[in-house]
Amino acid sequence: MSTHVLLADDHRIIRDGMTVFLERAGYKVNADAQNGQEAIRLALRLKPEVVVLDIMMPVLNGLEAAREILRNAPSTKVILLSMHDESPYVLDALRIGVKGFVTKTHAADDLVHAIREALRGKTYLSPELSQTVITAIQLKADVAKDPLTPRERQVLQLIAEGKTTRQAAEFLNISVKTAETHRNRIMEKLDVHETAGLVRYAIRRGLIQA
Repeated sequence: MSTHVLLADDHRIIRDGMTVFLERAGYKVNADAQNGQEAIRLALRLKPEVVVLDIMMPVLNGLEAAREILRNAPSTKVILLSMHDESPYVLDALRIGVKGFVTKTHAADDLVHAIREALRGKTYLSPELSQTVITAIQLKADVAKDPLTPRERQVLQLIAEGKTTRQAAEFLNISVKTAETHRNRIMEKLDVHETAGLVRYAIRRGLIQA
């Protein structure tokens, strides 16, 4: 029986290409998503064995989507795709239980290998990422702990993408008052008092691209 895979990437051409590649390798891609929020919904409804997430997606990024999927379906094997090889992304992913981290420059070759290793209970990193992690650990080159809650990071990403507080509330299905409370707490925790500062923080934390 084929292993079921869910793909999430905000570019249709990439999702289509990965679908063809994975199905040729013997996997069944039973759904795809264009943002992290949609990926969570599909993953929890369809319960695929493997979820492949692009780390940079609108509405909710891949790292936060992975965090939510693993919290609600811990047996799911999550693999992240990224253009980035900076240690904070990789270390954060490993901490939350992601089983694979593949750079897009090697996605075609590495993704099938990553899925096979994940299904065996192992963790796979693209070769250049392995050295990144080793160096980070040796130098203790870790980023400061993020003081925000998962919901606050979701609100922050939407604000950094240019959404109003009302729009963020609609995306997250919460009241405008609740969204405003989250925004105020974010600013207080980060000691940031303007939207531009929130955007800079979101970029540094990998929530959005510059």
